[in-house]
Amino acid sequence: MKEFLWVEKYRPQIIEDIILPADILNTFKGFVSSGELPNMLFSGTAGLGKTTVAKALCNELNLDYLLVNCSEESGIDTLRNKIKSFASSMSLSGGYRVVILDEADYLNANSTQPALRAFIEEFSANCRFILTCNFKNRIIEPLHSRCSGFNFNFKKSELQKLCAAFMHRLEDILKNEGVKYNTKLLVELIMKHAPDWRRVLNECQRHSTSGELTSDVLLSVSDESIQKIMSMLRDKDFGGARKWVASNSDLDGTVTFRGIYDTMYEYMTPTSIPEAVLILAKYGYQSAFVADKEINLMACLTELMTKVKWK
Repeated sequence: MKEFLWVEKYRPQIIEDIILPADILNTFKGFVSSGELPNMLFSGTAGLGKTTVAKALCNELNLDYLLVNCSEESGIDTLRNKIKSFASSMSLSGGYRVVILDEADYLNANSTQPALRAFIEEFSANCRFILTCNFKNRIIEPLHSRCSGFNFNFKKSELQKLCAAFMHRLEDILKNEGVKYNTKLLVELIMKHAPDWRRVLNECQRHSTSGELTSDVLLSVSDESIQKIMSMLRDKDFGGARKWVASNSDLDGTVTFRGIYDTMYEYMTPTSIPEAVLILAKYGYQSAFVADKEINLMACLTELMTKVKWK
């Protein structure tokens, strides 16, 4: 089947093609050359290539892998049934198997994460585990000690070179898709969202359906959306806020919390800022393990609405 999404269609299949700082790239190349993988923990913000690296390592080493989206499957049953069944069986290719736990910071820290410690040791002869996360502080220390840690949050000194490399990659993609573009516009787009390469590519695809990349690509829907919900909170519009949450259920809660944090000085009185920070921190932490993320977000907005003083 022909892949429609550019982020999947152009996802690098080998380590060499992934845009990473030289030191971390060479480390992964070394794993490919040796044919051996340790258990690993990849941390860093969204869109940096953590999952892409995990898949590419398995592809190059011809290893069977199981990808688990922990934001959707975070309970202990996933570990006991799905993961245990895969990790305990032998690979058809003769090598060991790999379990990729994507967004592992959503795994329950009181049940699933502690149980995972034993799994890593029990199946060490037959299986490797690669955990990816946005917030490594949500991963319990015993898992840190059992995995080699790799931080994908790049230094500012490295960013310019990485942006230039992604610029060339993006130009090749747009030419391959037959999309007309303005070089200056691409530079502005990359600088706005770097190093979230996935976001840049998604925005390019979304704003080039006419065959030409338009300046609308620089308008942030999420920014406009955050401004809208902030106005609702200020006006004590509970019904409007509830509709906003329902219509933005596909948004990552952490993006909403961060958006509120970044814009709160425009809407809240200075004396209310500390209270707002504590509220955001509480619900941001809870979002990793609550049963219903929509209710959790609505509870956060309700508390902000009632406890914070607005301008």
